[in-house]
Amino acid sequence: MDCSRYISHTVSSLKPSGIRKFFDLAASMDGVISLGVGEPDFVTSWNVREACILSLERGYTAYTANAGLMELREEISHYLAKKFHLSYSPDEEILVTVGASQALDLALRAIINPGDEVLIAEPAFVAYGPLAALAGGKPVPLSVTESSGFRLTAELIEKAVTRKTKAIVICSPSNPTGSVISKQELEAISKVIQKHDLIAISDEIYAELTYDQEYTSLGAIESMRERTILISGFSKGFAMTGWRIGYAAAPAGFLEHMLKIHQYAMMCAPTMSQYAALEAIRNGNEETEEMKKDYKRRRNYFVKSLNEIGLPCHMPGGAFYAFPSIKYTGLSSEEFAEELLIEEKVAVVPGNVFGESGEGYVRCSYASSMSQLQEALNRMDAFVKRRKNMRARAVNQ
Repeated sequence: MDCSRYISHTVSSLKPSGIRKFFDLAASMDGVISLGVGEPDFVTSWNVREACILSLERGYTAYTANAGLMELREEISHYLAKKFHLSYSPDEEILVTVGASQALDLALRAIINPGDEVLIAEPAFVAYGPLAALAGGKPVPLSVTESSGFRLTAELIEKAVTRKTKAIVICSPSNPTGSVISKQELEAISKVIQKHDLIAISDEIYAELTYDQEYTSLGAIESMRERTILISGFSKGFAMTGWRIGYAAAPAGFLEHMLKIHQYAMMCAPTMSQYAALEAIRNGNEETEEMKKDYKRRRNYFVKSLNEIGLPCHMPGGAFYAFPSIKYTGLSSEEFAEELLIEEKVAVVPGNVFGESGEGYVRCSYASSMSQLQEALNRMDAFVKRRKNMRARAVNQ
């Protein structure tokens, strides 16, 4: 039977994740250093793992409330207030989800009608466009450039807005570029959002990993709380990727409809993971700060070294990604990533998987040990020098 005849046109038009393609290829080879998947190399703290074990021993294996454990929602509320100056009611304005990705999916499905346009700053996390399309919307890319530090600007949004524009997805710190939007820039962006009556979905999953300035949440900007759906979670800042715990914080008018979808599609986030997250948010902040210090040290070394070996790279302000330019090699992003993997066994992600404006760059995660980063840079240096010599010979022939 030809199954393709029965598949949704929207789903069949989606491309598989370009990140996973290279990760799976690297996993099939021996001796590969992977700078591909965005995952902390730190193991979840023992006290957090212990909390999960204790919850199992106590028999806490039933469903929780659809919105999540009340204790966890209360702690998230306190955490957002203390760390980011945000005020959300744990009763009606916080929803615990299966990772931040599910929170993003719920937000888009709750607000998008067929044909609504969703503005997305690119290069962007690979899920934004497909999730907007699956919700019935039309993703509209906004190309941010290296000249602006890969930061979204108010002017770029103003030029892209049409009568069909419903929402904008903003990610700061950014995946894949690591760029951080300053408070002043967010204030300018918020004026355009309010002017055109847009809803902002603010992906703040990397908020804990901001290195050079105090982080500002979009919802903390004047008059933005009422039109912002904040997305975050425990994966990055607390090294809990596999636990699949995220959350959304938003006005009750948005959250009640996100909760309806969550009830039918998921019921609730895993109970034992919620107890682990409860311990993390209560007692894991010291570990987060130590992890951030280590990432900053790696960032400084890695970006400096990339520039020295001839791969120009701006200094990312957050997350754990570098986004160097590979344009001078004459290779496309996919060619560079594939040949680097085959010749030197270093896995990076082609920039074009994050949108057309990512072409000419590759994403490198520096969430690896210093020894791994050093060896990866040695191999990349050899690859770049070989490419340079090949180009020189081609010019002289």
